Amino acid sequence: MRTLVLLLLLLAAPFSAAAAELKVATWNLEWLTLRQAGDRALPQNVRPKGPESHALLRRYAEELAADIVALQEVDGPEAAALVFPPARYATHFTRDRVVQRVGFAVRQGLRFTANPDLASLNVTPGAPNPLRAGADITVEMPGGRLRLLNVHLKSGCREDPLDRSNRQQCDQLSLQLAALQGWIAERRREGVPFVLLGDFNRWLEGRGERGPAGFWAGLQSTGPLTRATEGRSSPCWGGGGFISHIVAGGAARGWMRTDTLRVQVYREQGQEWRARLSDHCPVSVRFDLPD
Repeated sequence: MRTLVLLLLLLAAPFSAAAAELKVATWNLEWLTLRQAGDRALPQNVRPKGPESHALLRRYAEELAADIVALQEVDGPEAAALVFPPARYATHFTRDRVVQRVGFAVRQGLRFTANPDLASLNVTPGAPNPLRAGADITVEMPGGRLRLLNVHLKSGCREDPLDRSNRQQCDQLSLQLAALQGWIAERRREGVPFVLLGDFNRWLEGRGERGPAGFWAGLQSTGPLTRATEGRSSPCWGGGGFISHIVAGGAARGWMRTDTLRVQVYREQGQEWRARLSDHCPVSVRFDLPD
């Protein structure tokens, strides 16, 4: 009887450990869409991915085995299902009318609710090419709730100083920073653990980040934050600085294990495969959850 009890405890131990851990990832899938080449909604140089690419990406998603994946550049739930089958993942996407939407794939079995989109990230309302809203969800965890905001910020201001750049893109990124500061401040007032993640289109350790006018300094001005990618470089497609980031705030800072940061590099290499898969690799980190 004692042997049987010990065996049951040993069998239960891995499950208990896994249940107390959450793997969170961000992945820009680069124009994942069901639209055909030549569609008026797509730039002329965009070639939608074919079935072989979908199958490869689906295989990488299986290997990633994340509980929550923040997705960028996906044309809605139907396109996401090509990589994240509904039998395994539920999805939520923003309601804005853009092809490059942001959203989440959440492992079946995890309970979550969708919050209103962070529409204030579209700082150019009425423009022919509006900027993307943020996808906002709350996940029910064993020890409480975790709020997650997925963003895909304005490109074209990767390292310019925000306070001294003449680029319009940097002006727009500065306005998006203000929207994120407001969202973080609200989470802090609520006392809710939160994660801000996605494609920031910004090197947070580049030359433009020196001094108090940097984007990262601006985020931190709202309160203490921890960034999983801090001090690291990415091995994706030959290496370089991270532009996709995972940032924890509130109690989630203590849950995030920055030593578990991983970049899933594609086995297929070369420009052809970069175009057929994605110019971004999945970035993930693990969280130890409270009981």
